[in-house]
Amino acid sequence: MANWSTLSNKINQYLCPPGNGVFTVNTAKERKESLHTSLYGSSDNVEQSWRAQTATLAEDTRPVVLGICSDTGGGILRGANWGPLFLRQTLLSTDYDVDYLDIGDVRVIPHLLHDKYLNDPTIANCRKALYGDRESPLPVSALSIAEDFCDEFYAAFPNKTLFAIGGDHSVSYPLVKSYLRAKKAQGKKAALIHFDAHTDLLVERLGIDICFGSWVTHILDDLPSRDMAFQFGIRSSGKDRGHWENTFGVNQFWTHEINERGAQDIVDETIAKLKANNIEELYVSFDIDALDAHFAAATGTPEPDGLNPDQALLIISELAKHFKITGADMVEIAPFLNTNEDGGNDREKTLKAGSQISELLLNCLNNA
Repeated sequence: MANWSTLSNKINQYLCPPGNGVFTVNTAKERKESLHTSLYGSSDNVEQSWRAQTATLAEDTRPVVLGICSDTGGGILRGANWGPLFLRQTLLSTDYDVDYLDIGDVRVIPHLLHDKYLNDPTIANCRKALYGDRESPLPVSALSIAEDFCDEFYAAFPNKTLFAIGGDHSVSYPLVKSYLRAKKAQGKKAALIHFDAHTDLLVERLGIDICFGSWVTHILDDLPSRDMAFQFGIRSSGKDRGHWENTFGVNQFWTHEINERGAQDIVDETIAKLKANNIEELYVSFDIDALDAHFAAATGTPEPDGLNPDQALLIISELAKHFKITGADMVEIAPFLNTNEDGGNDREKTLKAGSQISELLLNCLNNA
């Protein structure tokens, strides 16, 4: 159990109780207390209750939920750092049937993205802030912490499933990269299913190579082959589908094509390609802006003419009939943003759509 011992130590160093990963002036005290009461029966002694729950990880067979409350990798409208807190609360309402072990949030210094962008004095100062030790070897940025944590998680428990809540879409970089490395080490062939209005296939954005618009580019070589990345809902791009598929080798299904051909036809084609490549498992990364802005306006880059929730649910459900979904994330829900010009309660509509899809993904993980 050496791997579990290492992971247990890193849980205590890297993570904090669910909801506490968001670090802002608005502490959302009442909302956090409500979440903690739902999870632990009381908002008292939260740290103790959380540690007692994470200590059961080795024996617990349910999907594991991890929050990454970081929006530093975004670049349009910010606010996705609140997504994990609000989505958890919605999922815990009586409207949803989910069963999981919540191990908490990555401890986020909100100014930092990845350690490779930091100089040594900054890393030392942040190590002192997070760990009380300037000489600690541990990472300090959200993406760097998440990647090391996931590496330890899969080393200790290669068959466990993880559902992460972001955060902007840059958080999927460490999640997917670590997942694919782990599957490759196990000799399993896994593919990426990516829902998004945007391709996220930039090489860099303003000199930053890992961000919400470029993360997919930098995990492609971890796949069995680049054509084992499938993107659904694309519609906002300066280049056409042919450019992205020819340049990067991915498979794309733009929203207009899904509407014209029907979601069932699209997913049948996807299943055939996955089977032809002997794929065994899937990771599903879901950017809420894959959905039309009517359903998901509380996000940093809402886009019109998108998927509706039923189309997304059908595609995921059909894929789950043929392949194990063993990793997933839901990202880019920004509850405080109000971007829909036609009015209405953007927060509640976005959380409802995100929760419906998250419920399905968690149930798929439970059945994997």
